[in-house]
Amino acid sequence: MSFNIIKGIVLITCLCCFSCKTEIKKTTETNASVQAYQPNIIVLLCDDLGYGDLSSFGHPIIETPHLDKLASTGIKLTNFYSTAPVCSPSRVGLLTGRSPNKAGVYDFIPGYKKSPDNRDLVHMQAHEVTIPALLKTVGYETCLVGKWHCSSRFNSKEQPQPNDFGFDHWFATHNNAAPSHKNPKNFVRNGEDVGEIEGFSSQIIVDEAIQWLDKKEGNKPFFLEVAFHEPHEPIASPEELVQKYLPKSENREQAEYFANVENVDLAVGRLIAYLESKNIDNTLIVFTSDNGPETFMRYSRAKHSYGSPGELKGMKLWTNEAGFRVPCIVNWLGKETFTGTSEQVVSALDFLPTFSELAGVKLPERTLDGESFASFLNSGEFQRSKPLIWAFYDAINDRRVAMREGDWKIMGRLVADNETLPNIHNLYDGNEDFVKNAKLTDFVLFNLKHDISESEDVSKSKPEVFKKMKIEFEAQYKKLLNESHIWVRNE
Repeated sequence: MSFNIIKGIVLITCLCCFSCKTEIKKTTETNASVQAYQPNIIVLLCDDLGYGDLSSFGHPIIETPHLDKLASTGIKLTNFYSTAPVCSPSRVGLLTGRSPNKAGVYDFIPGYKKSPDNRDLVHMQAHEVTIPALLKTVGYETCLVGKWHCSSRFNSKEQPQPNDFGFDHWFATHNNAAPSHKNPKNFVRNGEDVGEIEGFSSQIIVDEAIQWLDKKEGNKPFFLEVAFHEPHEPIASPEELVQKYLPKSENREQAEYFANVENVDLAVGRLIAYLESKNIDNTLIVFTSDNGPETFMRYSRAKHSYGSPGELKGMKLWTNEAGFRVPCIVNWLGKETFTGTSEQVVSALDFLPTFSELAGVKLPERTLDGESFASFLNSGEFQRSKPLIWAFYDAINDRRVAMREGDWKIMGRLVADNETLPNIHNLYDGNEDFVKNAKLTDFVLFNLKHDISESEDVSKSKPEVFKKMKIEFEAQYKKLLNESHIWVRNE
């Protein structure tokens, strides 16, 4: 299959307001010369896809030929990180280019239910500046299809919704497709309940994306986020694909998981074929996931969760690598770029500054944690000036704060009252002092270039590196903690 596609960027990834009180200034006038180079942007985001779940990333059974071709003709990133090891904060970080802790989204967002820790208040707030909102200032049309999960009150005037963050058209669910990926009943289109839809979620949202593209008038560039529900539970897959995998699987549930991933690949293939048929080129494609794979039977409905972390340690909800190191493929359709496998360290935090540079948008007047990798697309070289840091207070592993800088990763435990900090869903005025006074200690250091599995702590054998990393780590965590949003009721 050929990949000569529309003027634009496609971002594929397997990872949210009242009308904004802070108006984004239109700093760049859209004109003929700007429109000539502005790419379309499509974000395809998987949900709980593991580092080892694509055949191009080493899975021995699952077949993903369309994604594999994107990888072989584009860029395969093997050191790519989501912004959190769980869904809601990961999506908020991707859209804003800032640590989700700064937005006050620390964990997955449940449906609205008043709670003592103010978790019912959590949402991406109106003042957050997002990718679609920025791109709209330079003439882009924007669309979201699939999973939202950036607010506790979905489709409610009480909290911001996708349209408040720059999406012209949205067709989405709060969290998972329900009752499963098959014949979901919980989609909302631009504020209106849709009711039951026949088919499977991955194909349904690609149908919606294609219909939106068909209705577009003129040659304005577009930003399209395709947020797949797959392969998050509750899993349902086409029977013909399940039958295909049964002979190679341990049981039917595993076959359904394998089929679920391939169904996403088929949906991606349909979208690419559509772009090709319409001669849509100059389109950048980035494929990734919101976090790592779910642990089998971590909760009662996780009976299909056979995702693979590959060589990485941990799973979803871990601050070890498998929690947030995820597959990523970049392919700029219709434009020559660097091609091949890259070990450059790239994050979903980098999408906002990168897309802004490519589209000719002035960045918002606030500190971003991401950095533009636009030059990397041509050269294959990208050197981060800032380390990547994660503080996930509900992690399954004990060391809940982690930082990567260059080839090195350092992790630490938070201790209060001589005990490891308990698992925390949310920072609010009732636990702010407790969390901020916790001591970062019990450090470990890994060289990820030589030890992708985090199997050897080299803090003692590399004392100079450890000393330098520890000082930077403590400074970066203190800065992040000071800038983290604290939820106060009736604030």
